[in-house]
Amino acid sequence: MSESQFQDILYSKTGHRAQITINRPEVLNAFRRRTYEEFCVACGDASMDINIGVVVITGAGSRAFSSGGDVKGYQVEPGGQTKAVGFDANVYETIRKVTKPTIAMVRGWCVGGANVLAAQCDMTIASETARFGQNGPRMGSYNPWGFSYMARVVGEKKAREIWFLCRQYTAQQALEMGLVNKVVPDDQLEAEVDQWCEEILALSPSALEGVKRHFQVDSEHIQGYWDLGSQALRWFMESPEGQEGVQAFLEKRKPDFWKFRVKKEG
Repeated sequence: MSESQFQDILYSKTGHRAQITINRPEVLNAFRRRTYEEFCVACGDASMDINIGVVVITGAGSRAFSSGGDVKGYQVEPGGQTKAVGFDANVYETIRKVTKPTIAMVRGWCVGGANVLAAQCDMTIASETARFGQNGPRMGSYNPWGFSYMARVVGEKKAREIWFLCRQYTAQQALEMGLVNKVVPDDQLEAEVDQWCEEILALSPSALEGVKRHFQVDSEHIQGYWDLGSQALRWFMESPEGQEGVQAFLEKRKPDFWKFRVKKEG
């Protein structure tokens, strides 16, 4: 896939900075399969381009960084198998492998897989409008790529709260728990990110790459958890319980998970 074939993202290079913008504002920048594939191509290009020294990740519009995976991609026809987004093009592994510093520029919703994606970036700068959290169990799903790393970022007790309660957190709350580096008024967000990029670009690129690789080594073992989690989630999403969450979302109703708690007789 070439840059000219991008449909779901915008990819630009200005000076020594690359920016990847998730460009599906009509669905709150939700990721479908094509979005993941294009995102990975852009990350690979930015990582390999010797002229690029920093990569900014953001979402189009003012409503959302991203709402995570597009639920339509999890729908399974009777007797079929899911081809859910992200299973084959692992965006989380890809963003970790980018050799340049990465900055998530977040305004609006940053939930589900997007929350994990922003956490995987080296730094996160958020607008006061940003909202963070996980949606999975509320919708009959879960994101297996965030557990280990998120626990390192915010602490295991807080990470369990994020997944078990599916609450939404303000930008200030995210700052206090260590999920973001800085919070600024919305009209100052881009200027703040520009300033951080300028400071990064003034430093030794080889030294920064070495610093990043050393940071990554300590948590590199999570790749094995991701591989296992990807397969487990595929099986779960093909189950009646997983599909109940998908159908409820598509039908705009509250899912009925209680029926999966009832003990079957006989």
